[in-house]
Amino acid sequence: MQRASLGTTQKRPTLYLETTVPSYYVARPSTDMIILTHQHITQEWWDTQLQDYEAFVSEVVYDEIRRGDAGASRRRLEVISGFPMLIVSDEAGKLAQVYLDELPLPRKALADALHLAVASTNGMDYLLTWNCRHIARGSVKRLLPAVNAAHGFSSPTICTPEELMYEDQDLD
Repeated sequence: MQRASLGTTQKRPTLYLETTVPSYYVARPSTDMIILTHQHITQEWWDTQLQDYEAFVSEVVYDEIRRGDAGASRRRLEVISGFPMLIVSDEAGKLAQVYLDELPLPRKALADALHLAVASTNGMDYLLTWNCRHIARGSVKRLLPAVNAAHGFSSPTICTPEELMYEDQDLD
């Protein structure tokens, strides 16, 4: 089944790329089979689906990507250099503190709360991540819309590249 064309140009969905996605995209193949599978999925999604989205990164992504091995950091910086950067506004900083109080996030996960807050305050359609410990965690995904609604924000759909892989394919 083909989608009907309305004759108008549809706006691409907006997508916030959390640090783990470009990191998996350029990383050396892991010896851990789960991580290796995530790397392959990320590479396939990046190479075939990324162009379907208006992708953004943030200051938080740049800060995290600069850490670690210099060569790996350089590769990560290269792949995100063309994406528009969202700033961490005062509003996002305050919302991140709300998340630390109201979501099941440890206090040490401020950067993860900031990823969520930057995506939310900028009205992103999606937040793409492999961070299932804090961001793509079921309880966070379940509670975020209620917390955001209480504070006047919409919520991005939090997903992994694997979950987003088949988003625009026919369901037949």
